[in-house]
Amino acid sequence: MVATPIGNPDDISARAIRTLEAVNLIACEDTRRTGQLLARHQIHTPTVSHYEHNEERRVPELIERLKAGEKIALVTDAGTPAISDPGFRLVRAALEADVRVIAVPGPSAAIAAISIAGIPTDRFTFEGFVPARDAARGKSLDELRREPRTMVFYEASRRLADTLVAMAAAFGGSRDAAIICEITKTYERTIRGTLADLESHFRATPALGEIVIVVAGKPDTPSVEAETGDVTIDVHEALEALREAGLGLKQASAVVARLTGMNRREVYRDALKSREDDSKDG
Repeated sequence: MVATPIGNPDDISARAIRTLEAVNLIACEDTRRTGQLLARHQIHTPTVSHYEHNEERRVPELIERLKAGEKIALVTDAGTPAISDPGFRLVRAALEADVRVIAVPGPSAAIAAISIAGIPTDRFTFEGFVPARDAARGKSLDELRREPRTMVFYEASRRLADTLVAMAAAFGGSRDAAIICEITKTYERTIRGTLADLESHFRATPALGEIVIVVAGKPDTPSVEAETGDVTIDVHEALEALREAGLGLKQASAVVARLTGMNRREVYRDALKSREDDSKDG
């Protein structure tokens, strides 16, 4: 499993070059694109296509060659194989056939993006591409509404603004996020802000190229149960909703205090502390 550059061809490692030179065959997502990389580094190893729509047919062929003693390198168009790219089926089949599988690590858009996003990296979850259809996308994001870890997504530039709208609906428009465009490429840029601000930005100025979205996890704030015991009000989410509706922080705190029975000053003080903590994390 050989990781290849996301954009900058010089990101390939010396070990990756040696491996691609030494194997009998390179299985690649796009033989033409990989051919350009191989030509740049004067690698003449034969290639064969291995992509999403021919995996079912190709995997048994590759396994037979591996069992016969050949060494095969798997690459994708960019980054690490099997990470939102073809590769998982071949790896699983190889392991089941007692074929040794080795990683030649290197570029990964998800890891590169989270390292520069300015959002907590101690715990994170990789979510890949969100569904393209509105209903499925909304459902998928709603399932992550209470996710406390930083979330990393891939997205096509043409869908970015709509996805940010859906994320703001699921996570709250004030949730911190970062959009990394064209990472490692000539026009790489990182835009940080709230989901609401980012949606406005990219609605007015559409993004181009490859996109990684990094979204902060749900802040660690307590839930408060109403006196009836059958309704739970999340203080942070209630404050977010009221702020998005146009209320100031003091007004929103007063409403939440009335609904929960909490002390208004206590709610306001906790809201200020949460905002300060979010600012420090960012």
